[in-house]
Amino acid sequence: MSILGTRVVRTEDPVFLTRGATYTDDLTEERLTGALHLTLVRSPLAHATITSIDTSAALASPGVVAVVTGADLDITPALLFPGANKAMTRPFLATDRVRFVGEPVAAVLTEEFYQGEDAAELVDVEYEPLDVVIDPLAAARDETLLFPEAGTNTAAAYGHDEEQDASFFDGCEVVVTRDLVNQRLAAAPLETRAASAFWEGDRVTVYMSNQNAQGGRDEIAGWLGLDKEKVRVVLPDVGGGFGAKIGSDPEFALVAWLARQQGRPVRWNESRSENMTGMVQGRAQRQTVTIGGTRAGKVTHYRLDVVQDLGAYPRLGTFLPMFTRMMAPGTYDIEHVDSRAKAVVTNTTSVAAYRGAGRPEATAAIERAMDLFAAEIGKDPAEVRKLNVVAPDRFPFQTKGGVEYDSGEYAKAIDLALENAGYDRLRAEQKARRESGDARQIGIGVSSYVEITGGGAFAEDASVEVHPDGSVTVLTGTSPHGQGHATAWAMLASDQLGVPIEKITVKHGDTDLVPRGGGTMGSRSLQTGGVAVHQASAELIDLAKQRAADLLEASVEDLELDPANAAITVKGVPGAKSVTLAELAAVEQLKVDTTWDGKKPTFPFGAHVCVVEVDTESGKVTVEKIIAVDDAGPILNPLLCDGQRHGGIAQGIAQALLEEVMYDEEGQPLTGTFADYGIPSAAELPSFDLVEMTTPTPVNPMGYKGIGEAGTIGSTPATQSAVIDALSHLGVTHIDMPLTPMRVWEAINAAQEASE
Repeated sequence: MSILGTRVVRTEDPVFLTRGATYTDDLTEERLTGALHLTLVRSPLAHATITSIDTSAALASPGVVAVVTGADLDITPALLFPGANKAMTRPFLATDRVRFVGEPVAAVLTEEFYQGEDAAELVDVEYEPLDVVIDPLAAARDETLLFPEAGTNTAAAYGHDEEQDASFFDGCEVVVTRDLVNQRLAAAPLETRAASAFWEGDRVTVYMSNQNAQGGRDEIAGWLGLDKEKVRVVLPDVGGGFGAKIGSDPEFALVAWLARQQGRPVRWNESRSENMTGMVQGRAQRQTVTIGGTRAGKVTHYRLDVVQDLGAYPRLGTFLPMFTRMMAPGTYDIEHVDSRAKAVVTNTTSVAAYRGAGRPEATAAIERAMDLFAAEIGKDPAEVRKLNVVAPDRFPFQTKGGVEYDSGEYAKAIDLALENAGYDRLRAEQKARRESGDARQIGIGVSSYVEITGGGAFAEDASVEVHPDGSVTVLTGTSPHGQGHATAWAMLASDQLGVPIEKITVKHGDTDLVPRGGGTMGSRSLQTGGVAVHQASAELIDLAKQRAADLLEASVEDLELDPANAAITVKGVPGAKSVTLAELAAVEQLKVDTTWDGKKPTFPFGAHVCVVEVDTESGKVTVEKIIAVDDAGPILNPLLCDGQRHGGIAQGIAQALLEEVMYDEEGQPLTGTFADYGIPSAAELPSFDLVEMTTPTPVNPMGYKGIGEAGTIGSTPATQSAVIDALSHLGVTHIDMPLTPMRVWEAINAAQEASE
């Protein structure tokens, strides 16, 4: 029986649960002995000119080896997002102007870590405050410019057709529009950003916490003006990423530059408050949805307008609206779809990817629009969704977002979720509570979603080698930070080779060992890296048959793998002579390098139903139940799959109800610590009801799609819809996320006042 599809316990966990992980700051690498410690002096103002920097007092502080300012650097900063206005380049250390609270202004190097904070406080920086803009809608008006030389705060604009504005919805019987907020979120990984670097001659090794060693290497090499062969990047254990650790940060290149300048290794590890103000954040979209159709429930027109907040410097957030526009129609077959976006800079922390990266924003918008449309025509929101989803016989389906969906059964997913939720019973209970005037009302939210996975990075490398002792080494260009790749890739190799997974070692995250790779992001790993490992293992068996043919005096076509013994034997001949893979490896290296290229993304999908109870007297929301149908094709390991779904659903509920990065009007962060930023614990979440459904993709031979972000995409709109549904009989039609008790209470009272 194949090991694939079975619930194999993670091979990574014993070390994590006993010795513990080895993160970047835990490294005891001998070549880091005597390392200097970097502490960054950060701006306390969101927008100001720098009039002077006096480092003399800091230099006289105990343990201080050097204090470096931007004027001391001989490396030229590069745009953090290619294609943005060149005037919007972020310096490694600010020299003339700061643009967000927490922007690095100077670097203090000390012998001991504890000496850095005291010395940093002695760096005297004089600032001249400037006007601050934190609202992206205000930033788009260009009244306060972050980069006067650019002449605008707009870094990118996509897809505006003014000629369609007036006539687009002509002929619709019903048109509904609403402004929405998809709020800014902090990734808040367990491990904050960290890096260490040392030089050997003209070559630097950088250890860092990151999601893609190879991409990080290329960025650091570019910043330092080096050939990429002169940079080695190694990723130790990585304590979470969620998209915020895609690519390198300028601080990583600064660590490497300082190590070269000082002739000594340098280490850097930021504090939690630094992470909350300095690490890239997510979402941060202002949206306007307009939806039109017939009173019978058919949606014929949909428009999505997006203003993307980029923070102070354009990073990957500049690209997020493209994903949002691409996935704007969601699971629906809508004849006319229009989407436009503008990306603007503000005096806040830069925005990049966060679990789902543009796709959750698209789903949140279309799902809110479908609820508004259903309410306007007086029909059940689940039925309206089923009426409008793409039919199974339409696949592959070319969407009005410009992509081709590979496979799907969207209505079936909705039906499965409704059935497992007991939808009719819930509606009956809701009706009874409303009629009784109960202070605790229940709400039912339904969402249907589709996402794109593996988008933009379809190929991945893998290497599989059998050693003379029978063990196997797998090299992969994917880079895990909690997903369980060591287990999953070992299962794929074991299935092909017949070698037990305990004898298979998976290695990753070292650019000397694996020079090419796409890393782990965008739910790409299994459908690219996993399929590559499966392909390499199959190719290794083919190679082994060729090597064994002479030894067994048989043709290659007459040989097969004996999986029970990891050996090559003659087909259909009981007791025939055989040769093990280990024996072949003892004669000559038995190794295969391969590249899998799917050439296109896949489109997992699903439906979620969320049930909440809302205390109408206090505004408190309790999630009672969430039913999730997440179809990502065949499941390699249900344990790993469920873990990804659990984490995604938790983060989706958190966005809907709790999390929001906030600033005051001067650009000062109001959520700079975990004491201020609302992250749920297990106590705030229900048990999740996970429903299985399998629709393979034709894009790869395994049928696999991505699962890492699915739970986040489906659960957020389902939870938001559930809360609004609980209060709809009171006149509440919309509440922006997060639906905190205060915000819910205010919406209830506003609706009551409007009805009086």
